[in-house]
Amino acid sequence: MNIVKDWGLLLVIAGVFSGCSQEHDHKGKTPLVEVAGEYLYKEDLQAALPFHTSKDDSVLFAEHYIKNWVEDVLFFEKAEGNIPDNAKIARLVENYRRALIMHTYQEELINQKLANEISEEEISAYYEKNKELFHTEHPFVKGLLIKVPLQSPNLASVRNWYKKNTRDAIENLEKYSLSNAVNYDYFYDRWLPLSDVAAKIPLKELDADENYLDKNRNVEVKDTAFCYFLHVEDFLGRNKQRPLDFARKEIKEILINLKRVEFVNKIKEELYQRASDRNKINYYYLNSNE
Repeated sequence: MNIVKDWGLLLVIAGVFSGCSQEHDHKGKTPLVEVAGEYLYKEDLQAALPFHTSKDDSVLFAEHYIKNWVEDVLFFEKAEGNIPDNAKIARLVENYRRALIMHTYQEELINQKLANEISEEEISAYYEKNKELFHTEHPFVKGLLIKVPLQSPNLASVRNWYKKNTRDAIENLEKYSLSNAVNYDYFYDRWLPLSDVAAKIPLKELDADENYLDKNRNVEVKDTAFCYFLHVEDFLGRNKQRPLDFARKEIKEILINLKRVEFVNKIKEELYQRASDRNKINYYYLNSNE
């Protein structure tokens, strides 16, 4: 028998059920199913529902989700009643909870404080000493790409603007793209993998030569519906030295990890000393002479 026929029936079930269980505080949520004192709510089911799912698929998903949820609750209830040492489980859960809380707090501290203490001088010094670590595994590019319909107005102006890395040219392209472009990617300020750019433009030459854009910095191609204008301001081939601006983020993460242990130990020592100074630590020793 199907558990759910459609979303309307879900709401009817929820309405009937909520009317029979007014003693339980559902905190504004709409209950769908109850088993062994556990509740599944409509809001939880909707949150789990994949996007862009058809009505029929949504109903099928809901049926499976509800059935799996009920089975999990029942299985947990059965398991809980047949585990002899629940105290051990509770200790493991508590230990994991403590470790998770400390780890989360530690990462927040590191992101808030330690990350801000990494100076540009440290980053530059590390880069100069370890340049051999920072090479490209595949090509990268900087530049811009604009995709417009074949019948777009003022294509002659676009052909002129996209080749220039000037404020006026960029502003004109940005204004033009608002009403005409299907896609406008500005990446003068960051390195993108060549594969990411190649996926957005029908440029067959890249299949035969991954360095094609190093030799052809301005490219215009067409398909049956669109014009593509690609300007490559900088090109970095495979197995090339990454410049500092490209390696900066990775170096910062390396330096943070190198200082992580020292930083955390310093925080712990400060907390210990503060508690000790305020007499908040009570030691209970057995008398060694007894």
